[in-house]
Amino acid sequence: MTTADNKANAAAERPGYAGVAIALHWIIAAMILGQIAGGFYMHNLPDGNQKFELYQLHKSTGITILLLSLVRLGWRLTHPAPPLPGGMPDWQRLLARGTHIGFYALMIGVPLGGWAIVSASPLAPSVPTYLFGAIPWPHLPFFDGVEDRKATAEAIAEMHELGAFSILGLFALHVAAALKHHFKDKDGVLARMLPFLKRAGSA
Repeated sequence: MTTADNKANAAAERPGYAGVAIALHWIIAAMILGQIAGGFYMHNLPDGNQKFELYQLHKSTGITILLLSLVRLGWRLTHPAPPLPGGMPDWQRLLARGTHIGFYALMIGVPLGGWAIVSASPLAPSVPTYLFGAIPWPHLPFFDGVEDRKATAEAIAEMHELGAFSILGLFALHVAAALKHHFKDKDGVLARMLPFLKRAGSA
């Protein structure tokens, strides 16, 4: 049996993620990319009803991402990830772990930052937040005594934007690593999140 055959057999036998983890991964990823694209788009729109409605949708989606990310983190803490390939170099293991930790920090931190922007805004006392126009959502109480709410909101907005660019950077690294594992290493790592690849890889 060749080395390529051994790799293929090992990849086919390696356990993948559970359906819950896979669903959360792809749903959150799609929502985050949509949020970033929508955020850049609406930022340059003139003030008006369209921009206001898009901001309301952006807020609602951001809170949804926050809640789903907390569910995903809870699932991950109680359901460990499948093991990485045995021959994977230590530096790659550290990079993979660091990338995942960074993703979790940003998936939770960036929506929290958006919530903080809304809560610190001078409009917060007079403009309540309703998720998808129906579910009332409170403002964070930390900014009730802030004198210059506008400056505070703008400072948080800069960090929020930096977080969005950081997500894009990690996303590019994550995709590049996944493609390397699939096409170069052929070790089944990508198939753990795309189960149909196991069938294709085992043929």
